[in-house]
Amino acid sequence: MDSMAQAFVSERVLTPDGTHAAAVLVEDGRIRAICAPGEIPGGCEVHDYGELAILPGLVDTHVHINEPGRTEWEGFWTATRAAAAGGYTTLVDMPLNCLPETTNVSALEAKRAAAAGKCFVDWAAWGGVAGDNALDIQPLADAGVKGYKCFLVDPGCEGFQMVTIEQLEAALPHVARTGLPLLVHAELQPPIDAAALALVGADWRRYDTYLRSRPDEAEMMAIRLLVDLCRRYRFPLHIVHLATSLALPLLRAARAEGLPVTVETCPHYLHFSAENIPDGSTLHKCAPPIRGRENREALWNAVRDETIDLVATDHSPCPPAWKHLQEGRFDQAWGGIASLPVAISVMWTSLHDRGFTLNDLARLMAQKPAALARLSGKKGAIQIGLDADLTIFDPEASIEVTPESLHTRHLVSPYVGSRLRGKVEATWLGGRLVFENNAFVDVPFGREV
Repeated sequence: MDSMAQAFVSERVLTPDGTHAAAVLVEDGRIRAICAPGEIPGGCEVHDYGELAILPGLVDTHVHINEPGRTEWEGFWTATRAAAAGGYTTLVDMPLNCLPETTNVSALEAKRAAAAGKCFVDWAAWGGVAGDNALDIQPLADAGVKGYKCFLVDPGCEGFQMVTIEQLEAALPHVARTGLPLLVHAELQPPIDAAALALVGADWRRYDTYLRSRPDEAEMMAIRLLVDLCRRYRFPLHIVHLATSLALPLLRAARAEGLPVTVETCPHYLHFSAENIPDGSTLHKCAPPIRGRENREALWNAVRDETIDLVATDHSPCPPAWKHLQEGRFDQAWGGIASLPVAISVMWTSLHDRGFTLNDLARLMAQKPAALARLSGKKGAIQIGLDADLTIFDPEASIEVTPESLHTRHLVSPYVGSRLRGKVEATWLGGRLVFENNAFVDVPFGREV
């Protein structure tokens, strides 16, 4: 053991079997051993973090980086810096909001070229199931995507087509053969169309108007359909950004049946509630919408019983003009919430208040997301053989979210002004420091996983 290069020491090291006083021994970018603090081999460079918690680097499987093609929205440089500030060491990029969309291998190669030399953390790509691209599914798998994303409603982004039921059924045998997950934006159009008829002449500055425009039944109808398709085609199904608690019994029943169904929700669905969103606050607009307080608490119950597997940000920024902040009309504003740099604190604030532990935080935001993206052999845990991706976290600290603390291209977020619990003190990627004391390395060295 005397060849170990580095030792990361803390009274609180979060490993898969619990939290311990330990030293994480790192060599060549990987975790080579975990030992007691008094057993560190000679010759190690020791990083003693005292009572700060050492967490596995967080993994976010739902991020819109928007490059190539829309770097005025975000981009690899700013998104991965913001991620490092938020304790993330791996992002999996969604296949839309970029140009070209990642629905074929040539578009994937364009994304790789755009990312080169710009990433402060590691990254991977989801492919897209869009329109009639069923024959691109296997080539995308062969080229290295981690799975596929599709929409059952119009995503509102030119170039990435929603799939009809017929198109989806044509694609599913190909998806099933790859063994990779299909991530679905689970809303269907008929309940949304019916709601629109009832809202003719409504005041679109009111949040309640927007909430009623995307009813729970849009999610429910989609999830019923998807569970049935999962039963028939036996593909790994992942429901992204679950917002309605009404679908939880259906999802629990699907899991009890043994269907390969996983579920995520997002920090904003667990933090905000419709009753507290001011009229005109288009920074809170997302789809599906943030629902009421009772719904939020039911989602928390599903986090507790692990019906909800993981929490991902759905970080989806846009230029502030697209939010129409002055007009405050929810029908005009782009939907999406930027949260990469603050998600860990948003989540820890509520987790702590509800009696969860730091190990729950690591499970929801590192271990389970890594499993979804088929990265468990490299990422998501402090475990021998995995990448030495470490987040140094002060769970007792209090922070106020300011625009400057966001580090995103556009310094706007509904979290600005919030007082939150927990602060990222440092982020290490493969045993190399990326972020510390609100400063970043000069030259990024993140890579595609």
